Amino acid sequence: MRVPTLRYALLPLFAALALTACHSKDDPSQPGGSTPESAVQSSVELIKSGDFNGLWKHALPPADYATLRTDWATQQKMQPPVTDQDRARFNDTMQQLTGPDAENKLYAELQPKLAMMESKYKDQIPVLISVGEAMMKNAVAQSKSVTAEQKTQVNAALDVLGPWAQQAPWFDAAKAKQTVSIAVDTARKLDLKSADQLRAMDFDTTMTKYAIGYAGLKQLLVNYGLSVDDTLDSIKVTELENSNGHARVKIDYTLLGKPLSSESKLVQVDNRWYSEDMVDNVRQAHQRLSQPASAASAPAVAATSAPFSPVASGTSALAPASAGAGSAPTKD
Repeated sequence: MRVPTLRYALLPLFAALALTACHSKDDPSQPGGSTPESAVQSSVELIKSGDFNGLWKHALPPADYATLRTDWATQQKMQPPVTDQDRARFNDTMQQLTGPDAENKLYAELQPKLAMMESKYKDQIPVLISVGEAMMKNAVAQSKSVTAEQKTQVNAALDVLGPWAQQAPWFDAAKAKQTVSIAVDTARKLDLKSADQLRAMDFDTTMTKYAIGYAGLKQLLVNYGLSVDDTLDSIKVTELENSNGHARVKIDYTLLGKPLSSESKLVQVDNRWYSEDMVDNVRQAHQRLSQPASAASAPAVAATSAPFSPVASGTSALAPASAGAGSAPTKD
């Protein structure tokens, strides 16, 4: 009798543990998160996998996501027509990247230039990067769309990336050859046949192409010592505040071995949690797009102007720029 008694006595404990395990991880394919922490963590998983369509679908309330797609198509139609010059430039670039023996041909052209650039610019690289870093910080400081808190977070990340960029082996021949190989492989996987095809791609196709380009970019960065995946894997999310349908979380992460942190605000819509910055940004962009042509002469930021600074400001940096009004935030 002792064993059955113990087993039944432990059943509530096992059930509680199982329930906790079920709720500790959301399904990233579903809109929003069941908690603020899970909403951010699922977005991080989608960023790591390069599933940008899934990211928009998860990060936006369903009504906003639907309007995002519609507005994206509208913005595509507003783009200027493809010119013969555009076509010629595109064809020349893709021929170099995807033609027969492209990797060896490109590296043969690059190798003597690499040696020349090393002898001419090696000592100037730290100064040039420092100047570039200062310009980026100044641009961030002058930006009216970035909060003071986000500016602090971006500057902290730049303080880590600057020294890395100054010391990276940009002129190393073996790494340069690997970079060419990655670029050629990525271009072939993109399988873009013409500038007209590029302009005519729908939302889903564009997101798929973005995923391919993003994977190539991550490989390039790893080649020079910066792993985006390592940074994403290091993210820890902690809830700081949660009341009246609004929450604030802390995002701790490691960038190039340096511990950093940022904060992200979330809003509750129909009992699911979403990035407040992303929701606000896409709704504001939709409002701008809906204004009369005379008032909206300055084009809104494209929905696919991707992002990518997830570690600097949570997932808010991934805000597309066309989305519609969704449900109002619920109140607890």
